Amino acid sequence: MIRIVVSACLLGSPVRHDAQHKKSDHPILQRWIEQGRVVSVCPEMLGGLGTPRPPAEIVERGGERRVLTREGRDVTRQFEEGAREAASEAARNDVRVAILKSNSPSCGSSFVYDGTFTKTLVPGDGVTTALLRKQGIAVFSEGELEAADEYVRSLES
Repeated sequence: MIRIVVSACLLGSPVRHDAQHKKSDHPILQRWIEQGRVVSVCPEMLGGLGTPRPPAEIVERGGERRVLTREGRDVTRQFEEGAREAASEAARNDVRVAILKSNSPSCGSSFVYDGTFTKTLVPGDGVTTALLRKQGIAVFSEGELEAADEYVRSLES
């Protein structure tokens, strides 16, 4: 059975920066939970950031990606540590697919906020998404559950 990493906030855990969740009741996700496929992770919590916490966004500085809070505090190290921990959890569970929260500086896939804290999206991957993809894990957002389900089924056929 293919195991799937899922952002803890999508499973109802109040781990977002504002101590809220973004629970998804999508039938595909519910089926995976019932089948015992889901491995819950929150990279920010795994990296040592608590809740609530200041929002953070990825900023390009001198060709280098940093994760900064609105106040300018550099939390890159915590985001990188959380990504490594999430990747380790995925490896321990032989995960091949991930469903991660869109637009997040950790979990965003395809788009992330641009670092101006104006809700402006730019193409790019979050810190955890980038690392999981390097490890060969297919990453989808919560808006791509049908495509993810199709991919999981193709791996199992």
